[in-house]
Amino acid sequence: MTTDVTIIGAGLGGLTLARVLHVHGITATVYEAETSPNARAQGGMLDIHEDNGQPALRAAGLLEEFRGLVLEGRQATRILERDGTVLFEDPDDGTGGRPEVQRGELRRLLLDSLPAGTVRWGHKVSGVRALGEGRHEVTFADGGTVVTSLLVGADGAWSRVRPLLCAASPAYTGMSVVETYLFDGDTRHPDRAKAVGGGSLLALAPGRGIVAHREKGDTLHVYAMLSEPQDWFAAVDFTDAAGAGARIAQAYEGWAPELTALITDADTAPVLRPLHALPIEHRWDRVPGVTLLGDAAHLSVPNGEGANLAMYDGAELGRALAAHPDDVEAALTAYERAMFPRSAEAAADGTRLHELMFGDLAPHGLIAAFVEDEQIR
Repeated sequence: MTTDVTIIGAGLGGLTLARVLHVHGITATVYEAETSPNARAQGGMLDIHEDNGQPALRAAGLLEEFRGLVLEGRQATRILERDGTVLFEDPDDGTGGRPEVQRGELRRLLLDSLPAGTVRWGHKVSGVRALGEGRHEVTFADGGTVVTSLLVGADGAWSRVRPLLCAASPAYTGMSVVETYLFDGDTRHPDRAKAVGGGSLLALAPGRGIVAHREKGDTLHVYAMLSEPQDWFAAVDFTDAAGAGARIAQAYEGWAPELTALITDADTAPVLRPLHALPIEHRWDRVPGVTLLGDAAHLSVPNGEGANLAMYDGAELGRALAAHPDDVEAALTAYERAMFPRSAEAAADGTRLHELMFGDLAPHGLIAAFVEDEQIR
């Protein structure tokens, strides 16, 4: 294949694509806005699924190395009533198909598998434009440009590449997340650590929830989830960490103190993350020389599938390009034809899961689904 491949975004999806292309002897360049691999924290735990994330890593030739990153016991799940009562518990017996790893360590595995210089750091995209005949020009914030005959937007929710394909833009879902961390949980926050348990905690009610994961190094990663308009969050002063934590905790009045303390006793300032999504059936007509993957293509409400789908997209696109080395358009057509229904199904499943977690029957609707359907676990 002689076509140059330009990937915008060094997230898990873009890196998986670059790695699969490398495995097949195809050169790619990844442009990333961050200034270095360590420019920011890379998020928390990811459960890597046996039907998409793991096959993607197998296609990348990294499945065995991935297994060395797995944190044992973290597939355990417990669902609590708002008063702290444990309603459901699913221990990790080592047979689950969704092993947990730290996102940052998985990203590092992918980065280390690529030839030196594949990722160009500090390249924030300021614009893209079509030049005709499938060629595109990318302009960066520093004034530099690159022209490519195959452009892949792996640049997330607010993709700068997406407008080449469609006018769709993510819309607010009605829910936001406030993210915090507690460090040295068992020694410094024993009651909170006990509530979380060995893996994941889901304390749920209609329109709100407290979700927490036990991460590496005895760290508790907490997400306070609230169905409120964005104006409600705009009234919270997040520059005042203690005050913001207290204000968010007020939304959980009457909840068990060991649960609200996951917010008020945080060791980091709370970070607001509004949740946005593209339409479930989002798709576009084929445009020569450009495509999307991951959240750039199919951003949806959080459902545990985002990172897995991004990696699977990357692997499938890489394999399609390798299978059609002399016909890029045939490769992109085959990739998109399979990706559109796959992502729509996942988004619809995510919407159903979101309703089980935060709808009128929460948390009992989710518990019933856990009991009845092994696939939700």
